[in-house]
Amino acid sequence: MSTIIRPQILRHSRTLMAAAIIAASAMSSPLLAANNGIGTSNPNASPQAQKGDHILISDQYNNRVIEVDRATHAIVWQFGDGSDAASANSVVGPNDAERFGQLTLITGTGLPADAPAGCSDTTNGCPDNRVFIVNRPGHIIWQYGEVGVAGADANQLDIPVHSVIVPGFLGNDGLQVMITDQGNQRVIVVNRDKQIVWQYGTTGVAGNADNQLSDPNSAEFLDNGNVLIADEGNNRVIEVTTDGAIVATFTAGGTVSGAAFASRLPNGNTLIADANNSRAVEVDPTDAVVWEYATNTETGSNPSPLPTRAVRLANGDTLIADQLNHRVIEVTPDKQIVFTQGQLNMPGNGDNLLNGPYDAKAINDFTGLTDPKGAGDDEEEVDEQGSDQGQNSQGQSSQGHSSQIQNGPNQNGSGQN
Repeated sequence: MSTIIRPQILRHSRTLMAAAIIAASAMSSPLLAANNGIGTSNPNASPQAQKGDHILISDQYNNRVIEVDRATHAIVWQFGDGSDAASANSVVGPNDAERFGQLTLITGTGLPADAPAGCSDTTNGCPDNRVFIVNRPGHIIWQYGEVGVAGADANQLDIPVHSVIVPGFLGNDGLQVMITDQGNQRVIVVNRDKQIVWQYGTTGVAGNADNQLSDPNSAEFLDNGNVLIADEGNNRVIEVTTDGAIVATFTAGGTVSGAAFASRLPNGNTLIADANNSRAVEVDPTDAVVWEYATNTETGSNPSPLPTRAVRLANGDTLIADQLNHRVIEVTPDKQIVFTQGQLNMPGNGDNLLNGPYDAKAINDFTGLTDPKGAGDDEEEVDEQGSDQGQNSQGQSSQGHSSQIQNGPNQNGSGQN
């Protein structure tokens, strides 16, 4: 597997101990420190950001998901207390997050033992292996996967790297979540009752034959009813039908190396985060390159920053999670940077600092992304049962975590970008 694309390298790079992280956060933001970073929010911030006003960032090696006000760069909401032990109040090595309504879907990927930062266990790593939904106060109200447990049985994941709400998938009502389960070499859709209702990829088998993937890193549900998968280890993006047939393959003319993310744009083109080539690249339906942006050309840049997200915005710009340059940037079609969160090639967790950001999305802007708009009623249903179901999942998380992390096998170290 490519060390570049595995969640470990692309997503997990934090050398700070949990205590140091919390201390640094306390110094830089009394508000966040007082609340331990758990579902923290700024009382002066608008409860519902306008499209593009706020950005949601999976700050991988800082073990947190943050919402920032792009005008001030201030953190206005956060989940994750910086701990490298997954629990009801923490997330380890998040690779993806999505805001829908007042809820946030978070992918807890975990960090490998050799992560550059964020994991203090250099023998077993720091697993998470959960996909969960939190409300604004930071309570987990739905969860798939067991804390620290890597597996493929019911309610188990192995290095989940991406998830998205897919309302109406296969004509089914109710909450459904598409999960890219990288270590299990599959993309699955689970319903609210945690039943797998669809799968592409043969569980545990890495390959490029029919119904095979190699370290898949993202999946989006398209308007045409197909699924777009960034098949990272196979250096390709594939579009598959729900019956499992590949109907299109994108490689930017055979040049893609480590497809970390892909989305279908309104113009019919496909935008790819080509991590190993340090670029975002847009291809047309014939796989011809029509636009690209390299993130490693500035003075002081990491020569191999491994950008892991490239998302087109409603205004036509592109938002890029420039992972190992420790920043999120917005670039115009003519390749001018008009917004930056974080400092170029400077990891940290203080004011306007990030550490290995793996994912970034403009809140309420689903240009090219799977739109969760049909999940409105489900948000209420999930929130309704959250006080009971959420408390149960939190309790299980808190109880089971310590032994899993300390005594479990190094399930996390083999996977992730």
